Amino acid sequence: MSRTDSFPQQYARTQRLTLGEPRNITVSPDGERVVFLRSRGGSDPVNCLWVIDASSGTERLMADPKVMLAAGLDDTDLPPEEKARRERLREGAGGITSFATDRDVTMFCCALAGRLFVGSLSGDLRELNVDGPVFDPRLDPTGSRIAYVSGRALRIAELDGSSRELAGPNVFSEPDTVSWGSAEFIAAEEMGRYRGYWWNKEGTHLAMCRVDDARVSRWYIADPAHPERPAAEHPYPAAGTANADVTLHVLAVDASSRVDIAWDRGAFEYLATVGWAGDDVLFSVEARDQKTMVVYRGARAGGAAREVWRDTSDTWVDLVPGSPVVLDDGRLVTVADRDGWKRLMVDGSPVTPTSINVRSIVSADARGLVFAGNSPDHPEGMGAWRWSLDGTITALTDVTGINTVAVGGDTVVTRRASITIEKAETTIIHPTRTTVITSLSEKPLVAPRVTLSRRGSRGVPTALLLPRDHKPGTKLPVLMDPYGGPHAQRVVDSYTAHCTSQWFADQGFAVVVADGRGTPALGTEWERSVHLDLATAVLDDQVDALHALAADNPDLDLTRVGIRGWSFGGYLAALAVMRRPDVFHAAVAGAPVTEWRLYDTHYTERYLGNPAVDPAPYDRTSLLSDAALLTRPLLLVHGLADDNVVAAHTLQLSSALLAAGRPHEVLPLSGVTHMTPQPVVAENLLLHQLEFLARSLG
Repeated sequence: MSRTDSFPQQYARTQRLTLGEPRNITVSPDGERVVFLRSRGGSDPVNCLWVIDASSGTERLMADPKVMLAAGLDDTDLPPEEKARRERLREGAGGITSFATDRDVTMFCCALAGRLFVGSLSGDLRELNVDGPVFDPRLDPTGSRIAYVSGRALRIAELDGSSRELAGPNVFSEPDTVSWGSAEFIAAEEMGRYRGYWWNKEGTHLAMCRVDDARVSRWYIADPAHPERPAAEHPYPAAGTANADVTLHVLAVDASSRVDIAWDRGAFEYLATVGWAGDDVLFSVEARDQKTMVVYRGARAGGAAREVWRDTSDTWVDLVPGSPVVLDDGRLVTVADRDGWKRLMVDGSPVTPTSINVRSIVSADARGLVFAGNSPDHPEGMGAWRWSLDGTITALTDVTGINTVAVGGDTVVTRRASITIEKAETTIIHPTRTTVITSLSEKPLVAPRVTLSRRGSRGVPTALLLPRDHKPGTKLPVLMDPYGGPHAQRVVDSYTAHCTSQWFADQGFAVVVADGRGTPALGTEWERSVHLDLATAVLDDQVDALHALAADNPDLDLTRVGIRGWSFGGYLAALAVMRRPDVFHAAVAGAPVTEWRLYDTHYTERYLGNPAVDPAPYDRTSLLSDAALLTRPLLLVHGLADDNVVAAHTLQLSSALLAAGRPHEVLPLSGVTHMTPQPVVAENLLLHQLEFLARSLG
């Protein structure tokens, strides 16, 4: 096999080809202004804030971190809450990584190096010298003041630079395990709720979370490469153990009132979503087993919360981004599994056909809803539609390719990726003109040759990539390159999504990517096939897809099959060589979950139940008990600073393998978290995997 490091260097330098792309797009309600983040180039990790006048196409730079920070200040010197947010979002870029606007999108605010900045889109920008460090600042809808989190407190900043604590240890006498206005670990890592406070539309009140993690087990993550540094303490709610105690409150900005929103927290301990519906707080909660979700409305003036929606399942109820929401006419909109697919529900009745699998609600306004989803015939794609108040459904994009949208007034901003285009295209469609937002991302140094198909008796979505210089009749070792688990797809209609797989293919592999049962896009039964067993169906579908492809492609050498994966994909890779050594001959398992009792409550118990109630699903899916089965080469890779899938997963499996007399290799990554953002790590990790696979597969 030939070896080149050109693409690994680019892949690392460009943070997986993402730098320089327009992102975090916001459209003003009148459709006239489009605000977004973008760095100055494909290898520049520092995001700036830009605005485009949609009617003229004129682009202006509004906030540049190199100007905002005085010489010598480091924008990587972040508050711990911001570091945690970026890890939960898998955010590797720097500079401005998030911003907030007022209701009319005429003003914005952002945090940089723990400092607070505010500006208008007409051109001025200034720093407010408030008590900090500043995390998650948000303008009130009227643009009059800013709320932000600092440590365990939620504070209010006036535009003259004065600030005060609205909720926190100096206002309420509470232990140091309590914080106000921040999302707890489970909400941010597993529920998609990265916030802990929400303005009402008048800017007079805030709904906010109070989090007490006193009962959550403490885990300690040390850096063995620096024994002089103390271990970092992390409250980590492992499966079967206690979660943080999360409550919801409404406080007047002038501190004149506090209302404690009540619900049966014994039955519903997860606070999933929060928003406003008029004068009411609209929020949803889940039972610990996630088989019941309830939506409530709670009045800011007090009184008991009123149940307005309940959904149940024999397996679990999914949390769908953007749901629930209330229309201007008072109707409640949710997304629920009905007739085998996720459907948009208005006041409890489905309004979308089963030909659209709804994946998220993008926005709601006076004209209706914009939502995203996929066609069951195109699980590799993503499209967007508008549902109007009269019940009409209008397509805003195609169902092929990966299409996302942002809307405001009559303006629609689309981002389209496809295996047919090298870089994603972001386009502003205004009633009077169309403007393409320039992408400054780099052109990939590999050109994916992807064949998408449905394989095996179950029609597993599959991608096959061959070397660019492959001559038919030449046998190729096979590399399976899956994620394979819930939430994520790897077989997608996107050019850059397949670049790493193509690089491995160009080293002499036939690369196979398969999205088996448990992955999204193919309906209720498909997703729930992994209930109480995250191993059997997942592994069977990888094998079936491989064999079905090989039946039609005789150049795939089934005597030399490797598999690589990260996170759930790492679990799947190790599982494959342990349980199916007749099929898989070598594996690279990156940050694998090896023992599900060591993973968090919300994710793990959704699929495997509570181990304190029934340990059997955990016993049959653990890799530790399979250690004696290993007969193939296995490389375990793990970041020692990983606070999501902690390094104990790999270390415990390595110990079990050693005790069973099973040779294996371990690559510890000092100072590396779950997302491996460091360029030198990202580059050399690809090369190390290639060397291991080449050596192991001969």
